[in-house]
Amino acid sequence: MGEEIRVHDIALTSGETIPAAFIRPENEQPGITTVHGETLEVPTIDFSDDNEEKLVREVAKAARDWGMFQVVNHGIPDEVISRLQGVGKEFFELPRAEKETYAKEPGSKSLEGYGTKLQKEMEGKQGWVDHLFHKIWPPPAINYKFWPQNPPSYREANKEYAKHLHGVVDKLFKSLSLGVGLKDDEFKEAAGGDELVYLLKINYYPPCPRPDLALGVVPHTDMCALTILVSNLVKGLQAFKDGHWYDVNYIPNALVIHIGDQIEIISNGKYKSVLHRSTVQKEKARMSWPVFLEPPPDFVVGPHPALVDEENPPKFNTKKYSDYVYCKLNKIPL
Repeated sequence: MGEEIRVHDIALTSGETIPAAFIRPENEQPGITTVHGETLEVPTIDFSDDNEEKLVREVAKAARDWGMFQVVNHGIPDEVISRLQGVGKEFFELPRAEKETYAKEPGSKSLEGYGTKLQKEMEGKQGWVDHLFHKIWPPPAINYKFWPQNPPSYREANKEYAKHLHGVVDKLFKSLSLGVGLKDDEFKEAAGGDELVYLLKINYYPPCPRPDLALGVVPHTDMCALTILVSNLVKGLQAFKDGHWYDVNYIPNALVIHIGDQIEIISNGKYKSVLHRSTVQKEKARMSWPVFLEPPPDFVVGPHPALVDEENPPKFNTKKYSDYVYCKLNKIPL
């Protein structure tokens, strides 16, 4: 059995209070910092639109102004998403001992596996969330020892979802590339090309007796290039917009797209990675399934040469993706 204390266990025994490690400082507490009674209507983009110029404009504008948007009519069947969510929910409802067989190995530099703590937390604070990480693409990158064998259909559901993601991924990268005047394949190539790694994370946020004091995931931008996310319709995703935190309105079976740090770097700041966080609920468990599109570990990422000149000098350092991840997780200046 793993040594880490799981948030699910704490939730079952916490009564009406939560341990001090989960109480955020006042300037982070959602009860104080959320704009209540107002929901952000982030841009919604219809991927079935045949007008490519319009689609490129909409994606580029959302990536510049918001760093976040939702995609509808994306071509992934509803039942494929439902199966992905169903098997993930079943896994997190398993007995603790069975989940622990997929726990991260102590001292491992890999994110893969079942766990609770993810990054270096300031002042010993924790997020109210357990998670499971594993890669779902490309096949050579997959380590099936982190894929649950129970429920039995887990592997099939995840493979099917990964297969359907490719068309969405290519369309996103193409639109982002054309949106800054590059050729349609240049952005994807600058982020890793066909070696892009699809890293799935299942977030499980148990019911929390004090959702006004705790956060599921603390404010952050995603380290990767792009994030494609679905959730179980329990609200909790918040974005930082115009100096305030807002709940994000979620459309059932839409894909929520986050611009990540690597896209901001490649675009030399033309696109913005979105600052976001997750809140928790008192009565309901929230779950989400982000897929992080990452460059391979040794792949070097920096501002695209075509987007750098005397008037627009490079705003970011060029470095291996693995070095970027290490610095960000350990709060080391980038």
